This record gives sequence, structure tokens and C-alpha cells, in this order.
Amino acid sequence: MKRLLAAILTLALGTLGVRAETVHVAVAANFAVVVEELAPLFTAATGHEVTYSFGATGQLYTQALQGAPYEVLLAADDERPSRAVADGIGIEGSIFTYAVGALALYSASLDPSDGAAVLAGGGFDTLAIADPATAPYGRAAIETLTALGLLDAVTPKVVTGQSITQTLQFVETGNAELGFVALSQVLGKEGVWLVPEALYQPIRQDAVLLVNGKDKPAAAAFMSFLRSAEAVQVIEAAGYTVP
Repeated sequence: MKRLLAAILTLALGTLGVRAETVHVAVAANFAVVVEELAPLFTAATGHEVTYSFGATGQLYTQALQGAPYEVLLAADDERPSRAVADGIGIEGSIFTYAVGALALYSASLDPSDGAAVLAGGGFDTLAIADPATAPYGRAAIETLTALGLLDAVTPKVVTGQSITQTLQFVETGNAELGFVALSQVLGKEGVWLVPEALYQPIRQDAVLLVNGKDKPAAAAFMSFLRSAEAVQVIEAAGYTVP
């Protein structure tokens, strides 16, 4: 049925003179798996294609400022999209929160079910976090450690990943015994402690249409699709909440 609907929509687009296009989306690393699931659904619904680049939000934002051809930014925070508008690379009025993320402590070798106690006990050699300067989940990890009163004690054991993806890799390869990651990355796995929301600022992940996507049908369609019931269902199933 979906293929039939896609074929009908593609024919309709051609009849209306609207050419199928490709939108280039810069995606925060924590949302990579979700975008890969959303992309074919978007194509089936609109006829447009998606290409994407993944990375830490700060890195993607810097690349956009330097002229990277991104048309949409899916950030892991609500700071960079607003800054994009202020810096003249984002379209005013286009920002919305597409997901609210959750922080998790993950281990492939220890039992972190009582994460606060495990961190306080210090019975580990390495703790991985994403770079807090560029990755909002890394910043949330620092906020959590600060709220627990453990930042100074744990800092000598911290290894820093360039993105939340690399942080997860540190844990899965055994280069770190523990790691603060996005819940969406470890949903359904064992060895996970869901960090209480009271320990860190809400991770509101905002989308913004960039100037490269202005007047581009595919970019506008992607922004609209993210708010559709079909997309929201996928996003929530991946461990996020949608306001």
C-alpha cells in the first residue's frame, strides 16, 4: 500500500510540475538511527530524498557557519538553532522542538542499575562522556555529575568522545567501563541506568530550516514531515518524547 501511495504521489508531483528533490540534513549524532528509519518513510510520503551528515551539534553548527550545504539542522539542543537565526544562517520562525532526549548511564561490563551509587563508589577506571563543549548530552553528563557532587572525584577518570556516537563506541569496545549516552542509543539493552531528569537540564532538540533550504520544496517538506503523526510515532518509539 505504501508503495502504491508513493507512486501515486510521485505521479501527482509530476503532474503539478513539482520536481522531486533531495534535502541535505545535518543531524545530531544521537538521532542518527532515527533519521535512517525516517528517511524512507519521508520519501514514500513525499517523493523527495534525504541525505544526511551526522556529528556533534557544535561541530555541525560550525560547519554550517563555514558554508556547509546543509538545508536543515536537527540539533541536540535548543541553543544552536536560535543562534543560527541570530547569525543569519537560519530562517526566523522555522524553529520547533522535534524531540526531547533522555540521558542514560551505560556499561557493557558493570551493573549500573543504581547509577548514582556506582559513580559514587568509584569502582571503575574510565567514564566516557561526549565533549560538553559541542555535544549537549556531554553537557548533561557534566550537569549530572555536578548535581551528584561527584564531578571533582570523577574527572580524572573521564575520557571524552567527539560525539555521543564515539562515546558509545568507547563503552562497547571496552575502552571505557561506563559512559553517559543518549537513552535512544541503548534502548532495550542491559546495563542501563536512566538518569533522573532532575539531575540535568531538559535536552530539548530543536530543528531549524537553514538559509540553504529557503524556498526548497524538499527542505520544507522534511520540516513538515518531522511533525507528522507517522514521524512522531517513530521518534517516540526510539526513546524520545515529543512535546
